[in-house]
Amino acid sequence: MIYPIINYGDPVLRKKATPIVPTDYPNIKELIADMFETMHAAQGIGLAAPQIGMPIRLFVIDFTVPADNAPEPINFKKAFINATILEETGEESPFTEGCLSIPGILEEVYRRPNVKLSYYDEDWNPQEDTFDGLAARVIQHEYDHIEGTLFIDRLKQPLDPLIEKKLNDISNGIIDINFMRQAKSSDT
Repeated sequence: MIYPIINYGDPVLRKKATPIVPTDYPNIKELIADMFETMHAAQGIGLAAPQIGMPIRLFVIDFTVPADNAPEPINFKKAFINATILEETGEESPFTEGCLSIPGILEEVYRRPNVKLSYYDEDWNPQEDTFDGLAARVIQHEYDHIEGTLFIDRLKQPLDPLIEKKLNDISNGIIDINFMRQAKSSDT
């Protein structure tokens, strides 16, 4: 099932998500599969539950880095339940980020290259892992969503007036979000 993606301006994107209790979500694997399907349909590499209107601590990530961009191909697909960042290390560096909930806006965001995380996998097994590179960056982006933070909140410079206008247009439903998502996916 493909869920509609919540757009910038909806209060759910600014709400700190609540932990998931296993008995409240007996079909968590189905929800995770639906989130992956929704993310793929939108041409994304990460999706957090608040982006589909569910203020719970769940996000999914799926991306591939081809061998010409890494020493060997990287296939990364994982679900994170009730994640907590334990540590972020390394020197911050910039990377251009976008967001499925804020289509058409790409901005440079500074993040640390390493992140240590505790979470549950989709089988409710507790995990503690350290991630680096693109995985760390996407995890931090999606983690921000479950904390009620958006990538535009992390910009080092004030928003350009044109970006502010686009954000207001998205928030007010003036921009056709579906058209922008289709244009974005055909550009890639």
